[in-house]
Amino acid sequence: MQDTSTRARTLMAAAAALAGLFMITAALFIAQISLERVLNALLEVVETSPRYASGITLFSFFYPLWRAVGFVAGITLLVTAPALRNGESWAHATALTALAVPSISGMFMFLPYVSFVKGFPLPMTISWVGLAAYWTVLLLPKASRGERWVRFLVFTFIGMLATHSFTLGIGAQRMLLTRAEAPLFAGIEWWILTVVGEVDWIATALLIASIPLLALRKKTGWYFALIAALSAFAIDLPTQLIRTKTMDYLYGAILAVGLLIFLSIPSFKRMLLQAPSEEVQS
Repeated sequence: MQDTSTRARTLMAAAAALAGLFMITAALFIAQISLERVLNALLEVVETSPRYASGITLFSFFYPLWRAVGFVAGITLLVTAPALRNGESWAHATALTALAVPSISGMFMFLPYVSFVKGFPLPMTISWVGLAAYWTVLLLPKASRGERWVRFLVFTFIGMLATHSFTLGIGAQRMLLTRAEAPLFAGIEWWILTVVGEVDWIATALLIASIPLLALRKKTGWYFALIAALSAFAIDLPTQLIRTKTMDYLYGAILAVGLLIFLSIPSFKRMLLQAPSEEVQS
């Protein structure tokens, strides 16, 4: 980070600070408006499709939870922006992690929104702001063109898999809460949901934890991402074979395979973990 130009460090700090301001102001209202629109739509849907009733409980909890996490992440970005401007590596890793929050949470809020609410996908604005700043902070530090591409692919796939895995966990809980046989489970097609949901949530946590560690070029981050991707693939694929009415688990397995491939290519791994002094000049 110290060999990154002052202009690039200033741009990174500005992007982080602006995203932080957005997360502690506008994002609060966007999340609330989105939640209320989703809940109003669901109240109409459950009149004819009671199986969606659990969505009211789940979204009422997780929309505000992600909003609260985003608020703290926004404060974090404002606090760390000066250190990011000074080229401190810890600030770069912290900013990337904080910026992953709106990128993931906005996409999570977007999925039920577009499923039940017509019109412009309002929660995507949270994700767009997060992604714009995330990629800015990720790609501006001095590096070779090849390393920038590697970091773009790996860090983007980490975010995509984290989002999808978290959403799969929500979907599993939504179905379990309204199963006709509750509290019992009517066969493997139902109890498998108690495995896939929790495993995907654990994978999400590992993926988010891998971001700052990989940003600091720590092997622990590489292993966290590898374990998370393997876990998601190992549970999503059999769940898809058991529950064939949706392709969501197959998509999760495909995303996991993509991340596994990028992590496993020797040259990619080397560029992710090599010391800054070993970087090829850009």
